[in-house]
Amino acid sequence: MNGDPTVRHHGYRSRSMAKAEVFPPDVVPKLKTYVYRLIDPRNGETFYIGKGQANRVFAHIHDELSQEGDDLSDKLKRIREIRVAGFEVAHVIHRHGMDEATAFEVEAALMDAYPGLSNIAGGTGSNDYGAMHAREIIRRYSAPPADFRHKAILISVNRSAAETSLYEATRYAWKISRRKALQADVILATLRGLIIDAFVADDWLPATAANFPGHEDAPGRLAFVGQEAPTELRAEYVGKRVPDEYRKRGASNPIKYTWTK
Repeated sequence: MNGDPTVRHHGYRSRSMAKAEVFPPDVVPKLKTYVYRLIDPRNGETFYIGKGQANRVFAHIHDELSQEGDDLSDKLKRIREIRVAGFEVAHVIHRHGMDEATAFEVEAALMDAYPGLSNIAGGTGSNDYGAMHAREIIRRYSAPPADFRHKAILISVNRSAAETSLYEATRYAWKISRRKALQADVILATLRGLIIDAFVADDWLPATAANFPGHEDAPGRLAFVGQEAPTELRAEYVGKRVPDEYRKRGASNPIKYTWTK
């Protein structure tokens, strides 16, 4: 091997290679804003996607080294496992030279393309503009917009609709004002900008296992006890599109109100 002590594994070198912990000062201005991927050299999996400037891409490694104990995020746990195994995280700058707005879009698109990431938050706009089947696109944009004649709470169930019933996905558990929640006439579950179900709440309670058996405690959050909305309410809203004014691009809050006071 010509005296080369490095060992290649899935296309990446082990820890014996020279570390790249910072970009040279003359390189940093050329990068502008970039989007990067962190890759596990043991299996080639991309496990984190981020956006940053200067030496942001290397900051996660320093974060892992500086933290003690077991209370680590999934991302830092993965980095620690890689280090303990004798390897280094592979850093790939996926696209650079961008402005902030463009980088947000690239980051979000990559998050849609790589399942199982350790990112805590989804990509900007992924709820409404992320990966969709062509039939979903047609269904969503062909649906007539809802005309809100009632005080309605719109709750996006994009992330949880496939994991449980729509009722459970819609009612549990949210950071919401109980005073304002109790004013609502109807609670509308939305998926990719389309209203897919409607419920009415009898009460909003702290989201605890005691109040909602089968659920884990969610401190600081509320959930509702209720039932499916009456037929006339369902007919008025289910299958309709959420109007554009309630779907600000890039907004991350899954809850919206159709009234202001």
